Amino acid sequence: MANSPSGESMAHRIIRVIEAFDGEHRSLSAAELARRTGLPSSTAYRIVEELLAESVLERDGQLLRLGTRLWELVSRSSKVLGLREAALPFMEDVQAVVGHHTVLGIIEKNEVLYIERIGSNESTINITKVAGRLPIHATSTGLVLTALGPAEDQELLLRRRLKRYTDTTTTDPDELRRELAEVRRMGYSVMAGTIVQESTGVAVPIFNADGKAIAALSVVIPRLGGPLQTSITALQTAARGVSRALGWDGTLRDAVRRSL
Repeated sequence: MANSPSGESMAHRIIRVIEAFDGEHRSLSAAELARRTGLPSSTAYRIVEELLAESVLERDGQLLRLGTRLWELVSRSSKVLGLREAALPFMEDVQAVVGHHTVLGIIEKNEVLYIERIGSNESTINITKVAGRLPIHATSTGLVLTALGPAEDQELLLRRRLKRYTDTTTTDPDELRRELAEVRRMGYSVMAGTIVQESTGVAVPIFNADGKAIAALSVVIPRLGGPLQTSITALQTAARGVSRALGWDGTLRDAVRRSL
């Protein structure tokens, strides 16, 4: 697609417009959209009109929002659909046992992307959202998938400047390396207060037919008095079921020392 004078492609500009909508900005005016994208007003307005014509955007009175056609297109072939469908019945089982919040996540572009969540707003604090992202180093999902993933991904994480969210967030590379080794040994991750002081995240891996850890099933429970061992057991049982539904034969990769 044609580039702008700055060298930015039309595809990238369209993505910027779509990404301007998030959990805090579900509806935007055209002027707000231009400001959030940093695009010239004329460019933003032109893209908006084209996306409206294709039903990728929709009008909500004087505001704009993402259109149902975008959801339709993604739903046809997204790689997460089969994973989500396989996981949901087992997530409901975990939720029935543990309560609080049950979450399904993957790593995508150096962040944890959450693709399903079951829980109560009246339960412990949980900042995960469907289609929301959180940092790898401060989440149980991020740590378990990195620990069981390629060594080069671990080294990339260890070389980054990592943000400290609470007093228990690990940002020191040597300490984080030790934590990754411990997660590999145990086969699950427990992160107490690393991103929200009051909450603990517990995550276990989900494997595909090739024995690769492609996702994590997790719960968010109270840091004090939360059902930790019950959570680990329920997650391990559920993750086995999801993995087998995805074609896993029970064979663990060398990095995992203990069975689910």
